[in-house]
Amino acid sequence: MRPVERLRYAAPSDRPRHEGPGGARLIVWPVVNVENWLIDNPMPRQVLVAPTGAALQPDVPNWAWHEYGMRVGFWRFHALFARLGIRPTLSVNGSVIEAYPRVAAAARDAGWEFMGHGWFQVPTHRVEDQRGMIARTAQAILDFTGRPCTGWLGPGLTETPETPDLLAEAGIRWTGDFVVDDLPARIATAHGTMLAMPYSVELNDIPVVMIQHHDEQELPRRARLQAARLLREAEEDAGCKVMCVAIHPYITGVPHRIGALESLFEDLSADPRIAFLQGDDIAAWYLGTGDQA
Repeated sequence: MRPVERLRYAAPSDRPRHEGPGGARLIVWPVVNVENWLIDNPMPRQVLVAPTGAALQPDVPNWAWHEYGMRVGFWRFHALFARLGIRPTLSVNGSVIEAYPRVAAAARDAGWEFMGHGWFQVPTHRVEDQRGMIARTAQAILDFTGRPCTGWLGPGLTETPETPDLLAEAGIRWTGDFVVDDLPARIATAHGTMLAMPYSVELNDIPVVMIQHHDEQELPRRARLQAARLLREAEEDAGCKVMCVAIHPYITGVPHRIGALESLFEDLSADPRIAFLQGDDIAAWYLGTGDQA
């Protein structure tokens, strides 16, 4: 099916009002993306273009840029969320568990939720055996965490037309690839209904910093504006909204950006109208509302 055939259209006024967990007016869903970039492949992203303007392999400088995030940047995120008592969702390549066991163990032991993010950081369209890749990733997460892999985010949010069917077949219950609403929505698949979770392609440090080339204040500025607007709308209709903030250790975990991110989460966590939830908790809350959108 085409995406438009999988998603039922619903205007905000057509959806019931959702009482937030514990009376919250806004659910904030922090997502930390950790990935395994193979030096043998073209790098998924570049901060430094080759001197000739042509892609070179091995691409050592851009591989090292990402590696800094796994060695240093991740630990700044880890310290921030531990200090504030927030348990984010970890969007994780399945191979990270083997390649970066120290990172994976720290996230697991801190109670972070593991969301499948492919096996390696390569587009889904380039995976020959997509069903096998999904199964391998889900099994690695189950074996390592003891919890089933119920959430999924494609590398770069990439999918093929059959991806939702393969995910549902593997027991995945929700995905962040369909960013279409401020609330979860239902996705039709050949194996029952999945949920589209409100991930973000704008409150996300890749487009903000690496594509649009804004400074460290822009992502927090947008997040504060979005939170203020969603809180106002939720209070006006006595409902609750969801806001995701998506970050990567090699981008926002660097010394000149981490302070602005820390300030943002300090402000959000100080607001009693805001609750921080993981993906499974958001899905359970939404399904309990009875909303069929």
